[in-house]
Amino acid sequence: MNLEKAIQGCIENDRRSQQWFYERYFNTLIPMCMRYTKDRDEAVICLNNGFLKIFKNLGSLQKITSIEAWMKRIIYHAISDFLRSKQGKIKFLELEHRDKVDHNQGLQNLMMEDLLNIIDTLPQQTADVFILYAIHGYKHREIAEMRQMSEGTSKWLLSEARKSLKKKITMYRLENYNAG
Repeated sequence: MNLEKAIQGCIENDRRSQQWFYERYFNTLIPMCMRYTKDRDEAVICLNNGFLKIFKNLGSLQKITSIEAWMKRIIYHAISDFLRSKQGKIKFLELEHRDKVDHNQGLQNLMMEDLLNIIDTLPQQTADVFILYAIHGYKHREIAEMRQMSEGTSKWLLSEARKSLKKKITMYRLENYNAG
């Protein structure tokens, strides 16, 4: 089955097309759900809720070429809805274009509060640049103007923050893995 045929089948509520579509994108989207949930069962619940919305709205998709980004946005909202319903209000921390699958990423089992605590251990200027760039989405030129530094210094501080966070997250995961 090809993608266009599967999409048309999903629009027509054909179960085989939906199964094919689900299986094709499962491995792409489940890591995104795992990043924000405590276990695989919750991740699958989020994914399934997202797929229900995807199947419901596939007819409104304009371009097939942008389907994966469109699906990720829907899955992200399904995760947000799930966590909000489970825990009340929750703040999401989004780092870079974080919906890429990266099996080396140390954030999969890291809770937001733990991540913020790790960021707080960075030197103030390094943490500020990291937060402005990775969380608030400012460009290095804008950060340089705000913080009265060169663009190169902003890039260097971001690089230092990433290196330091990678080490600290790895240590955190090792400590928690060994403790568990």
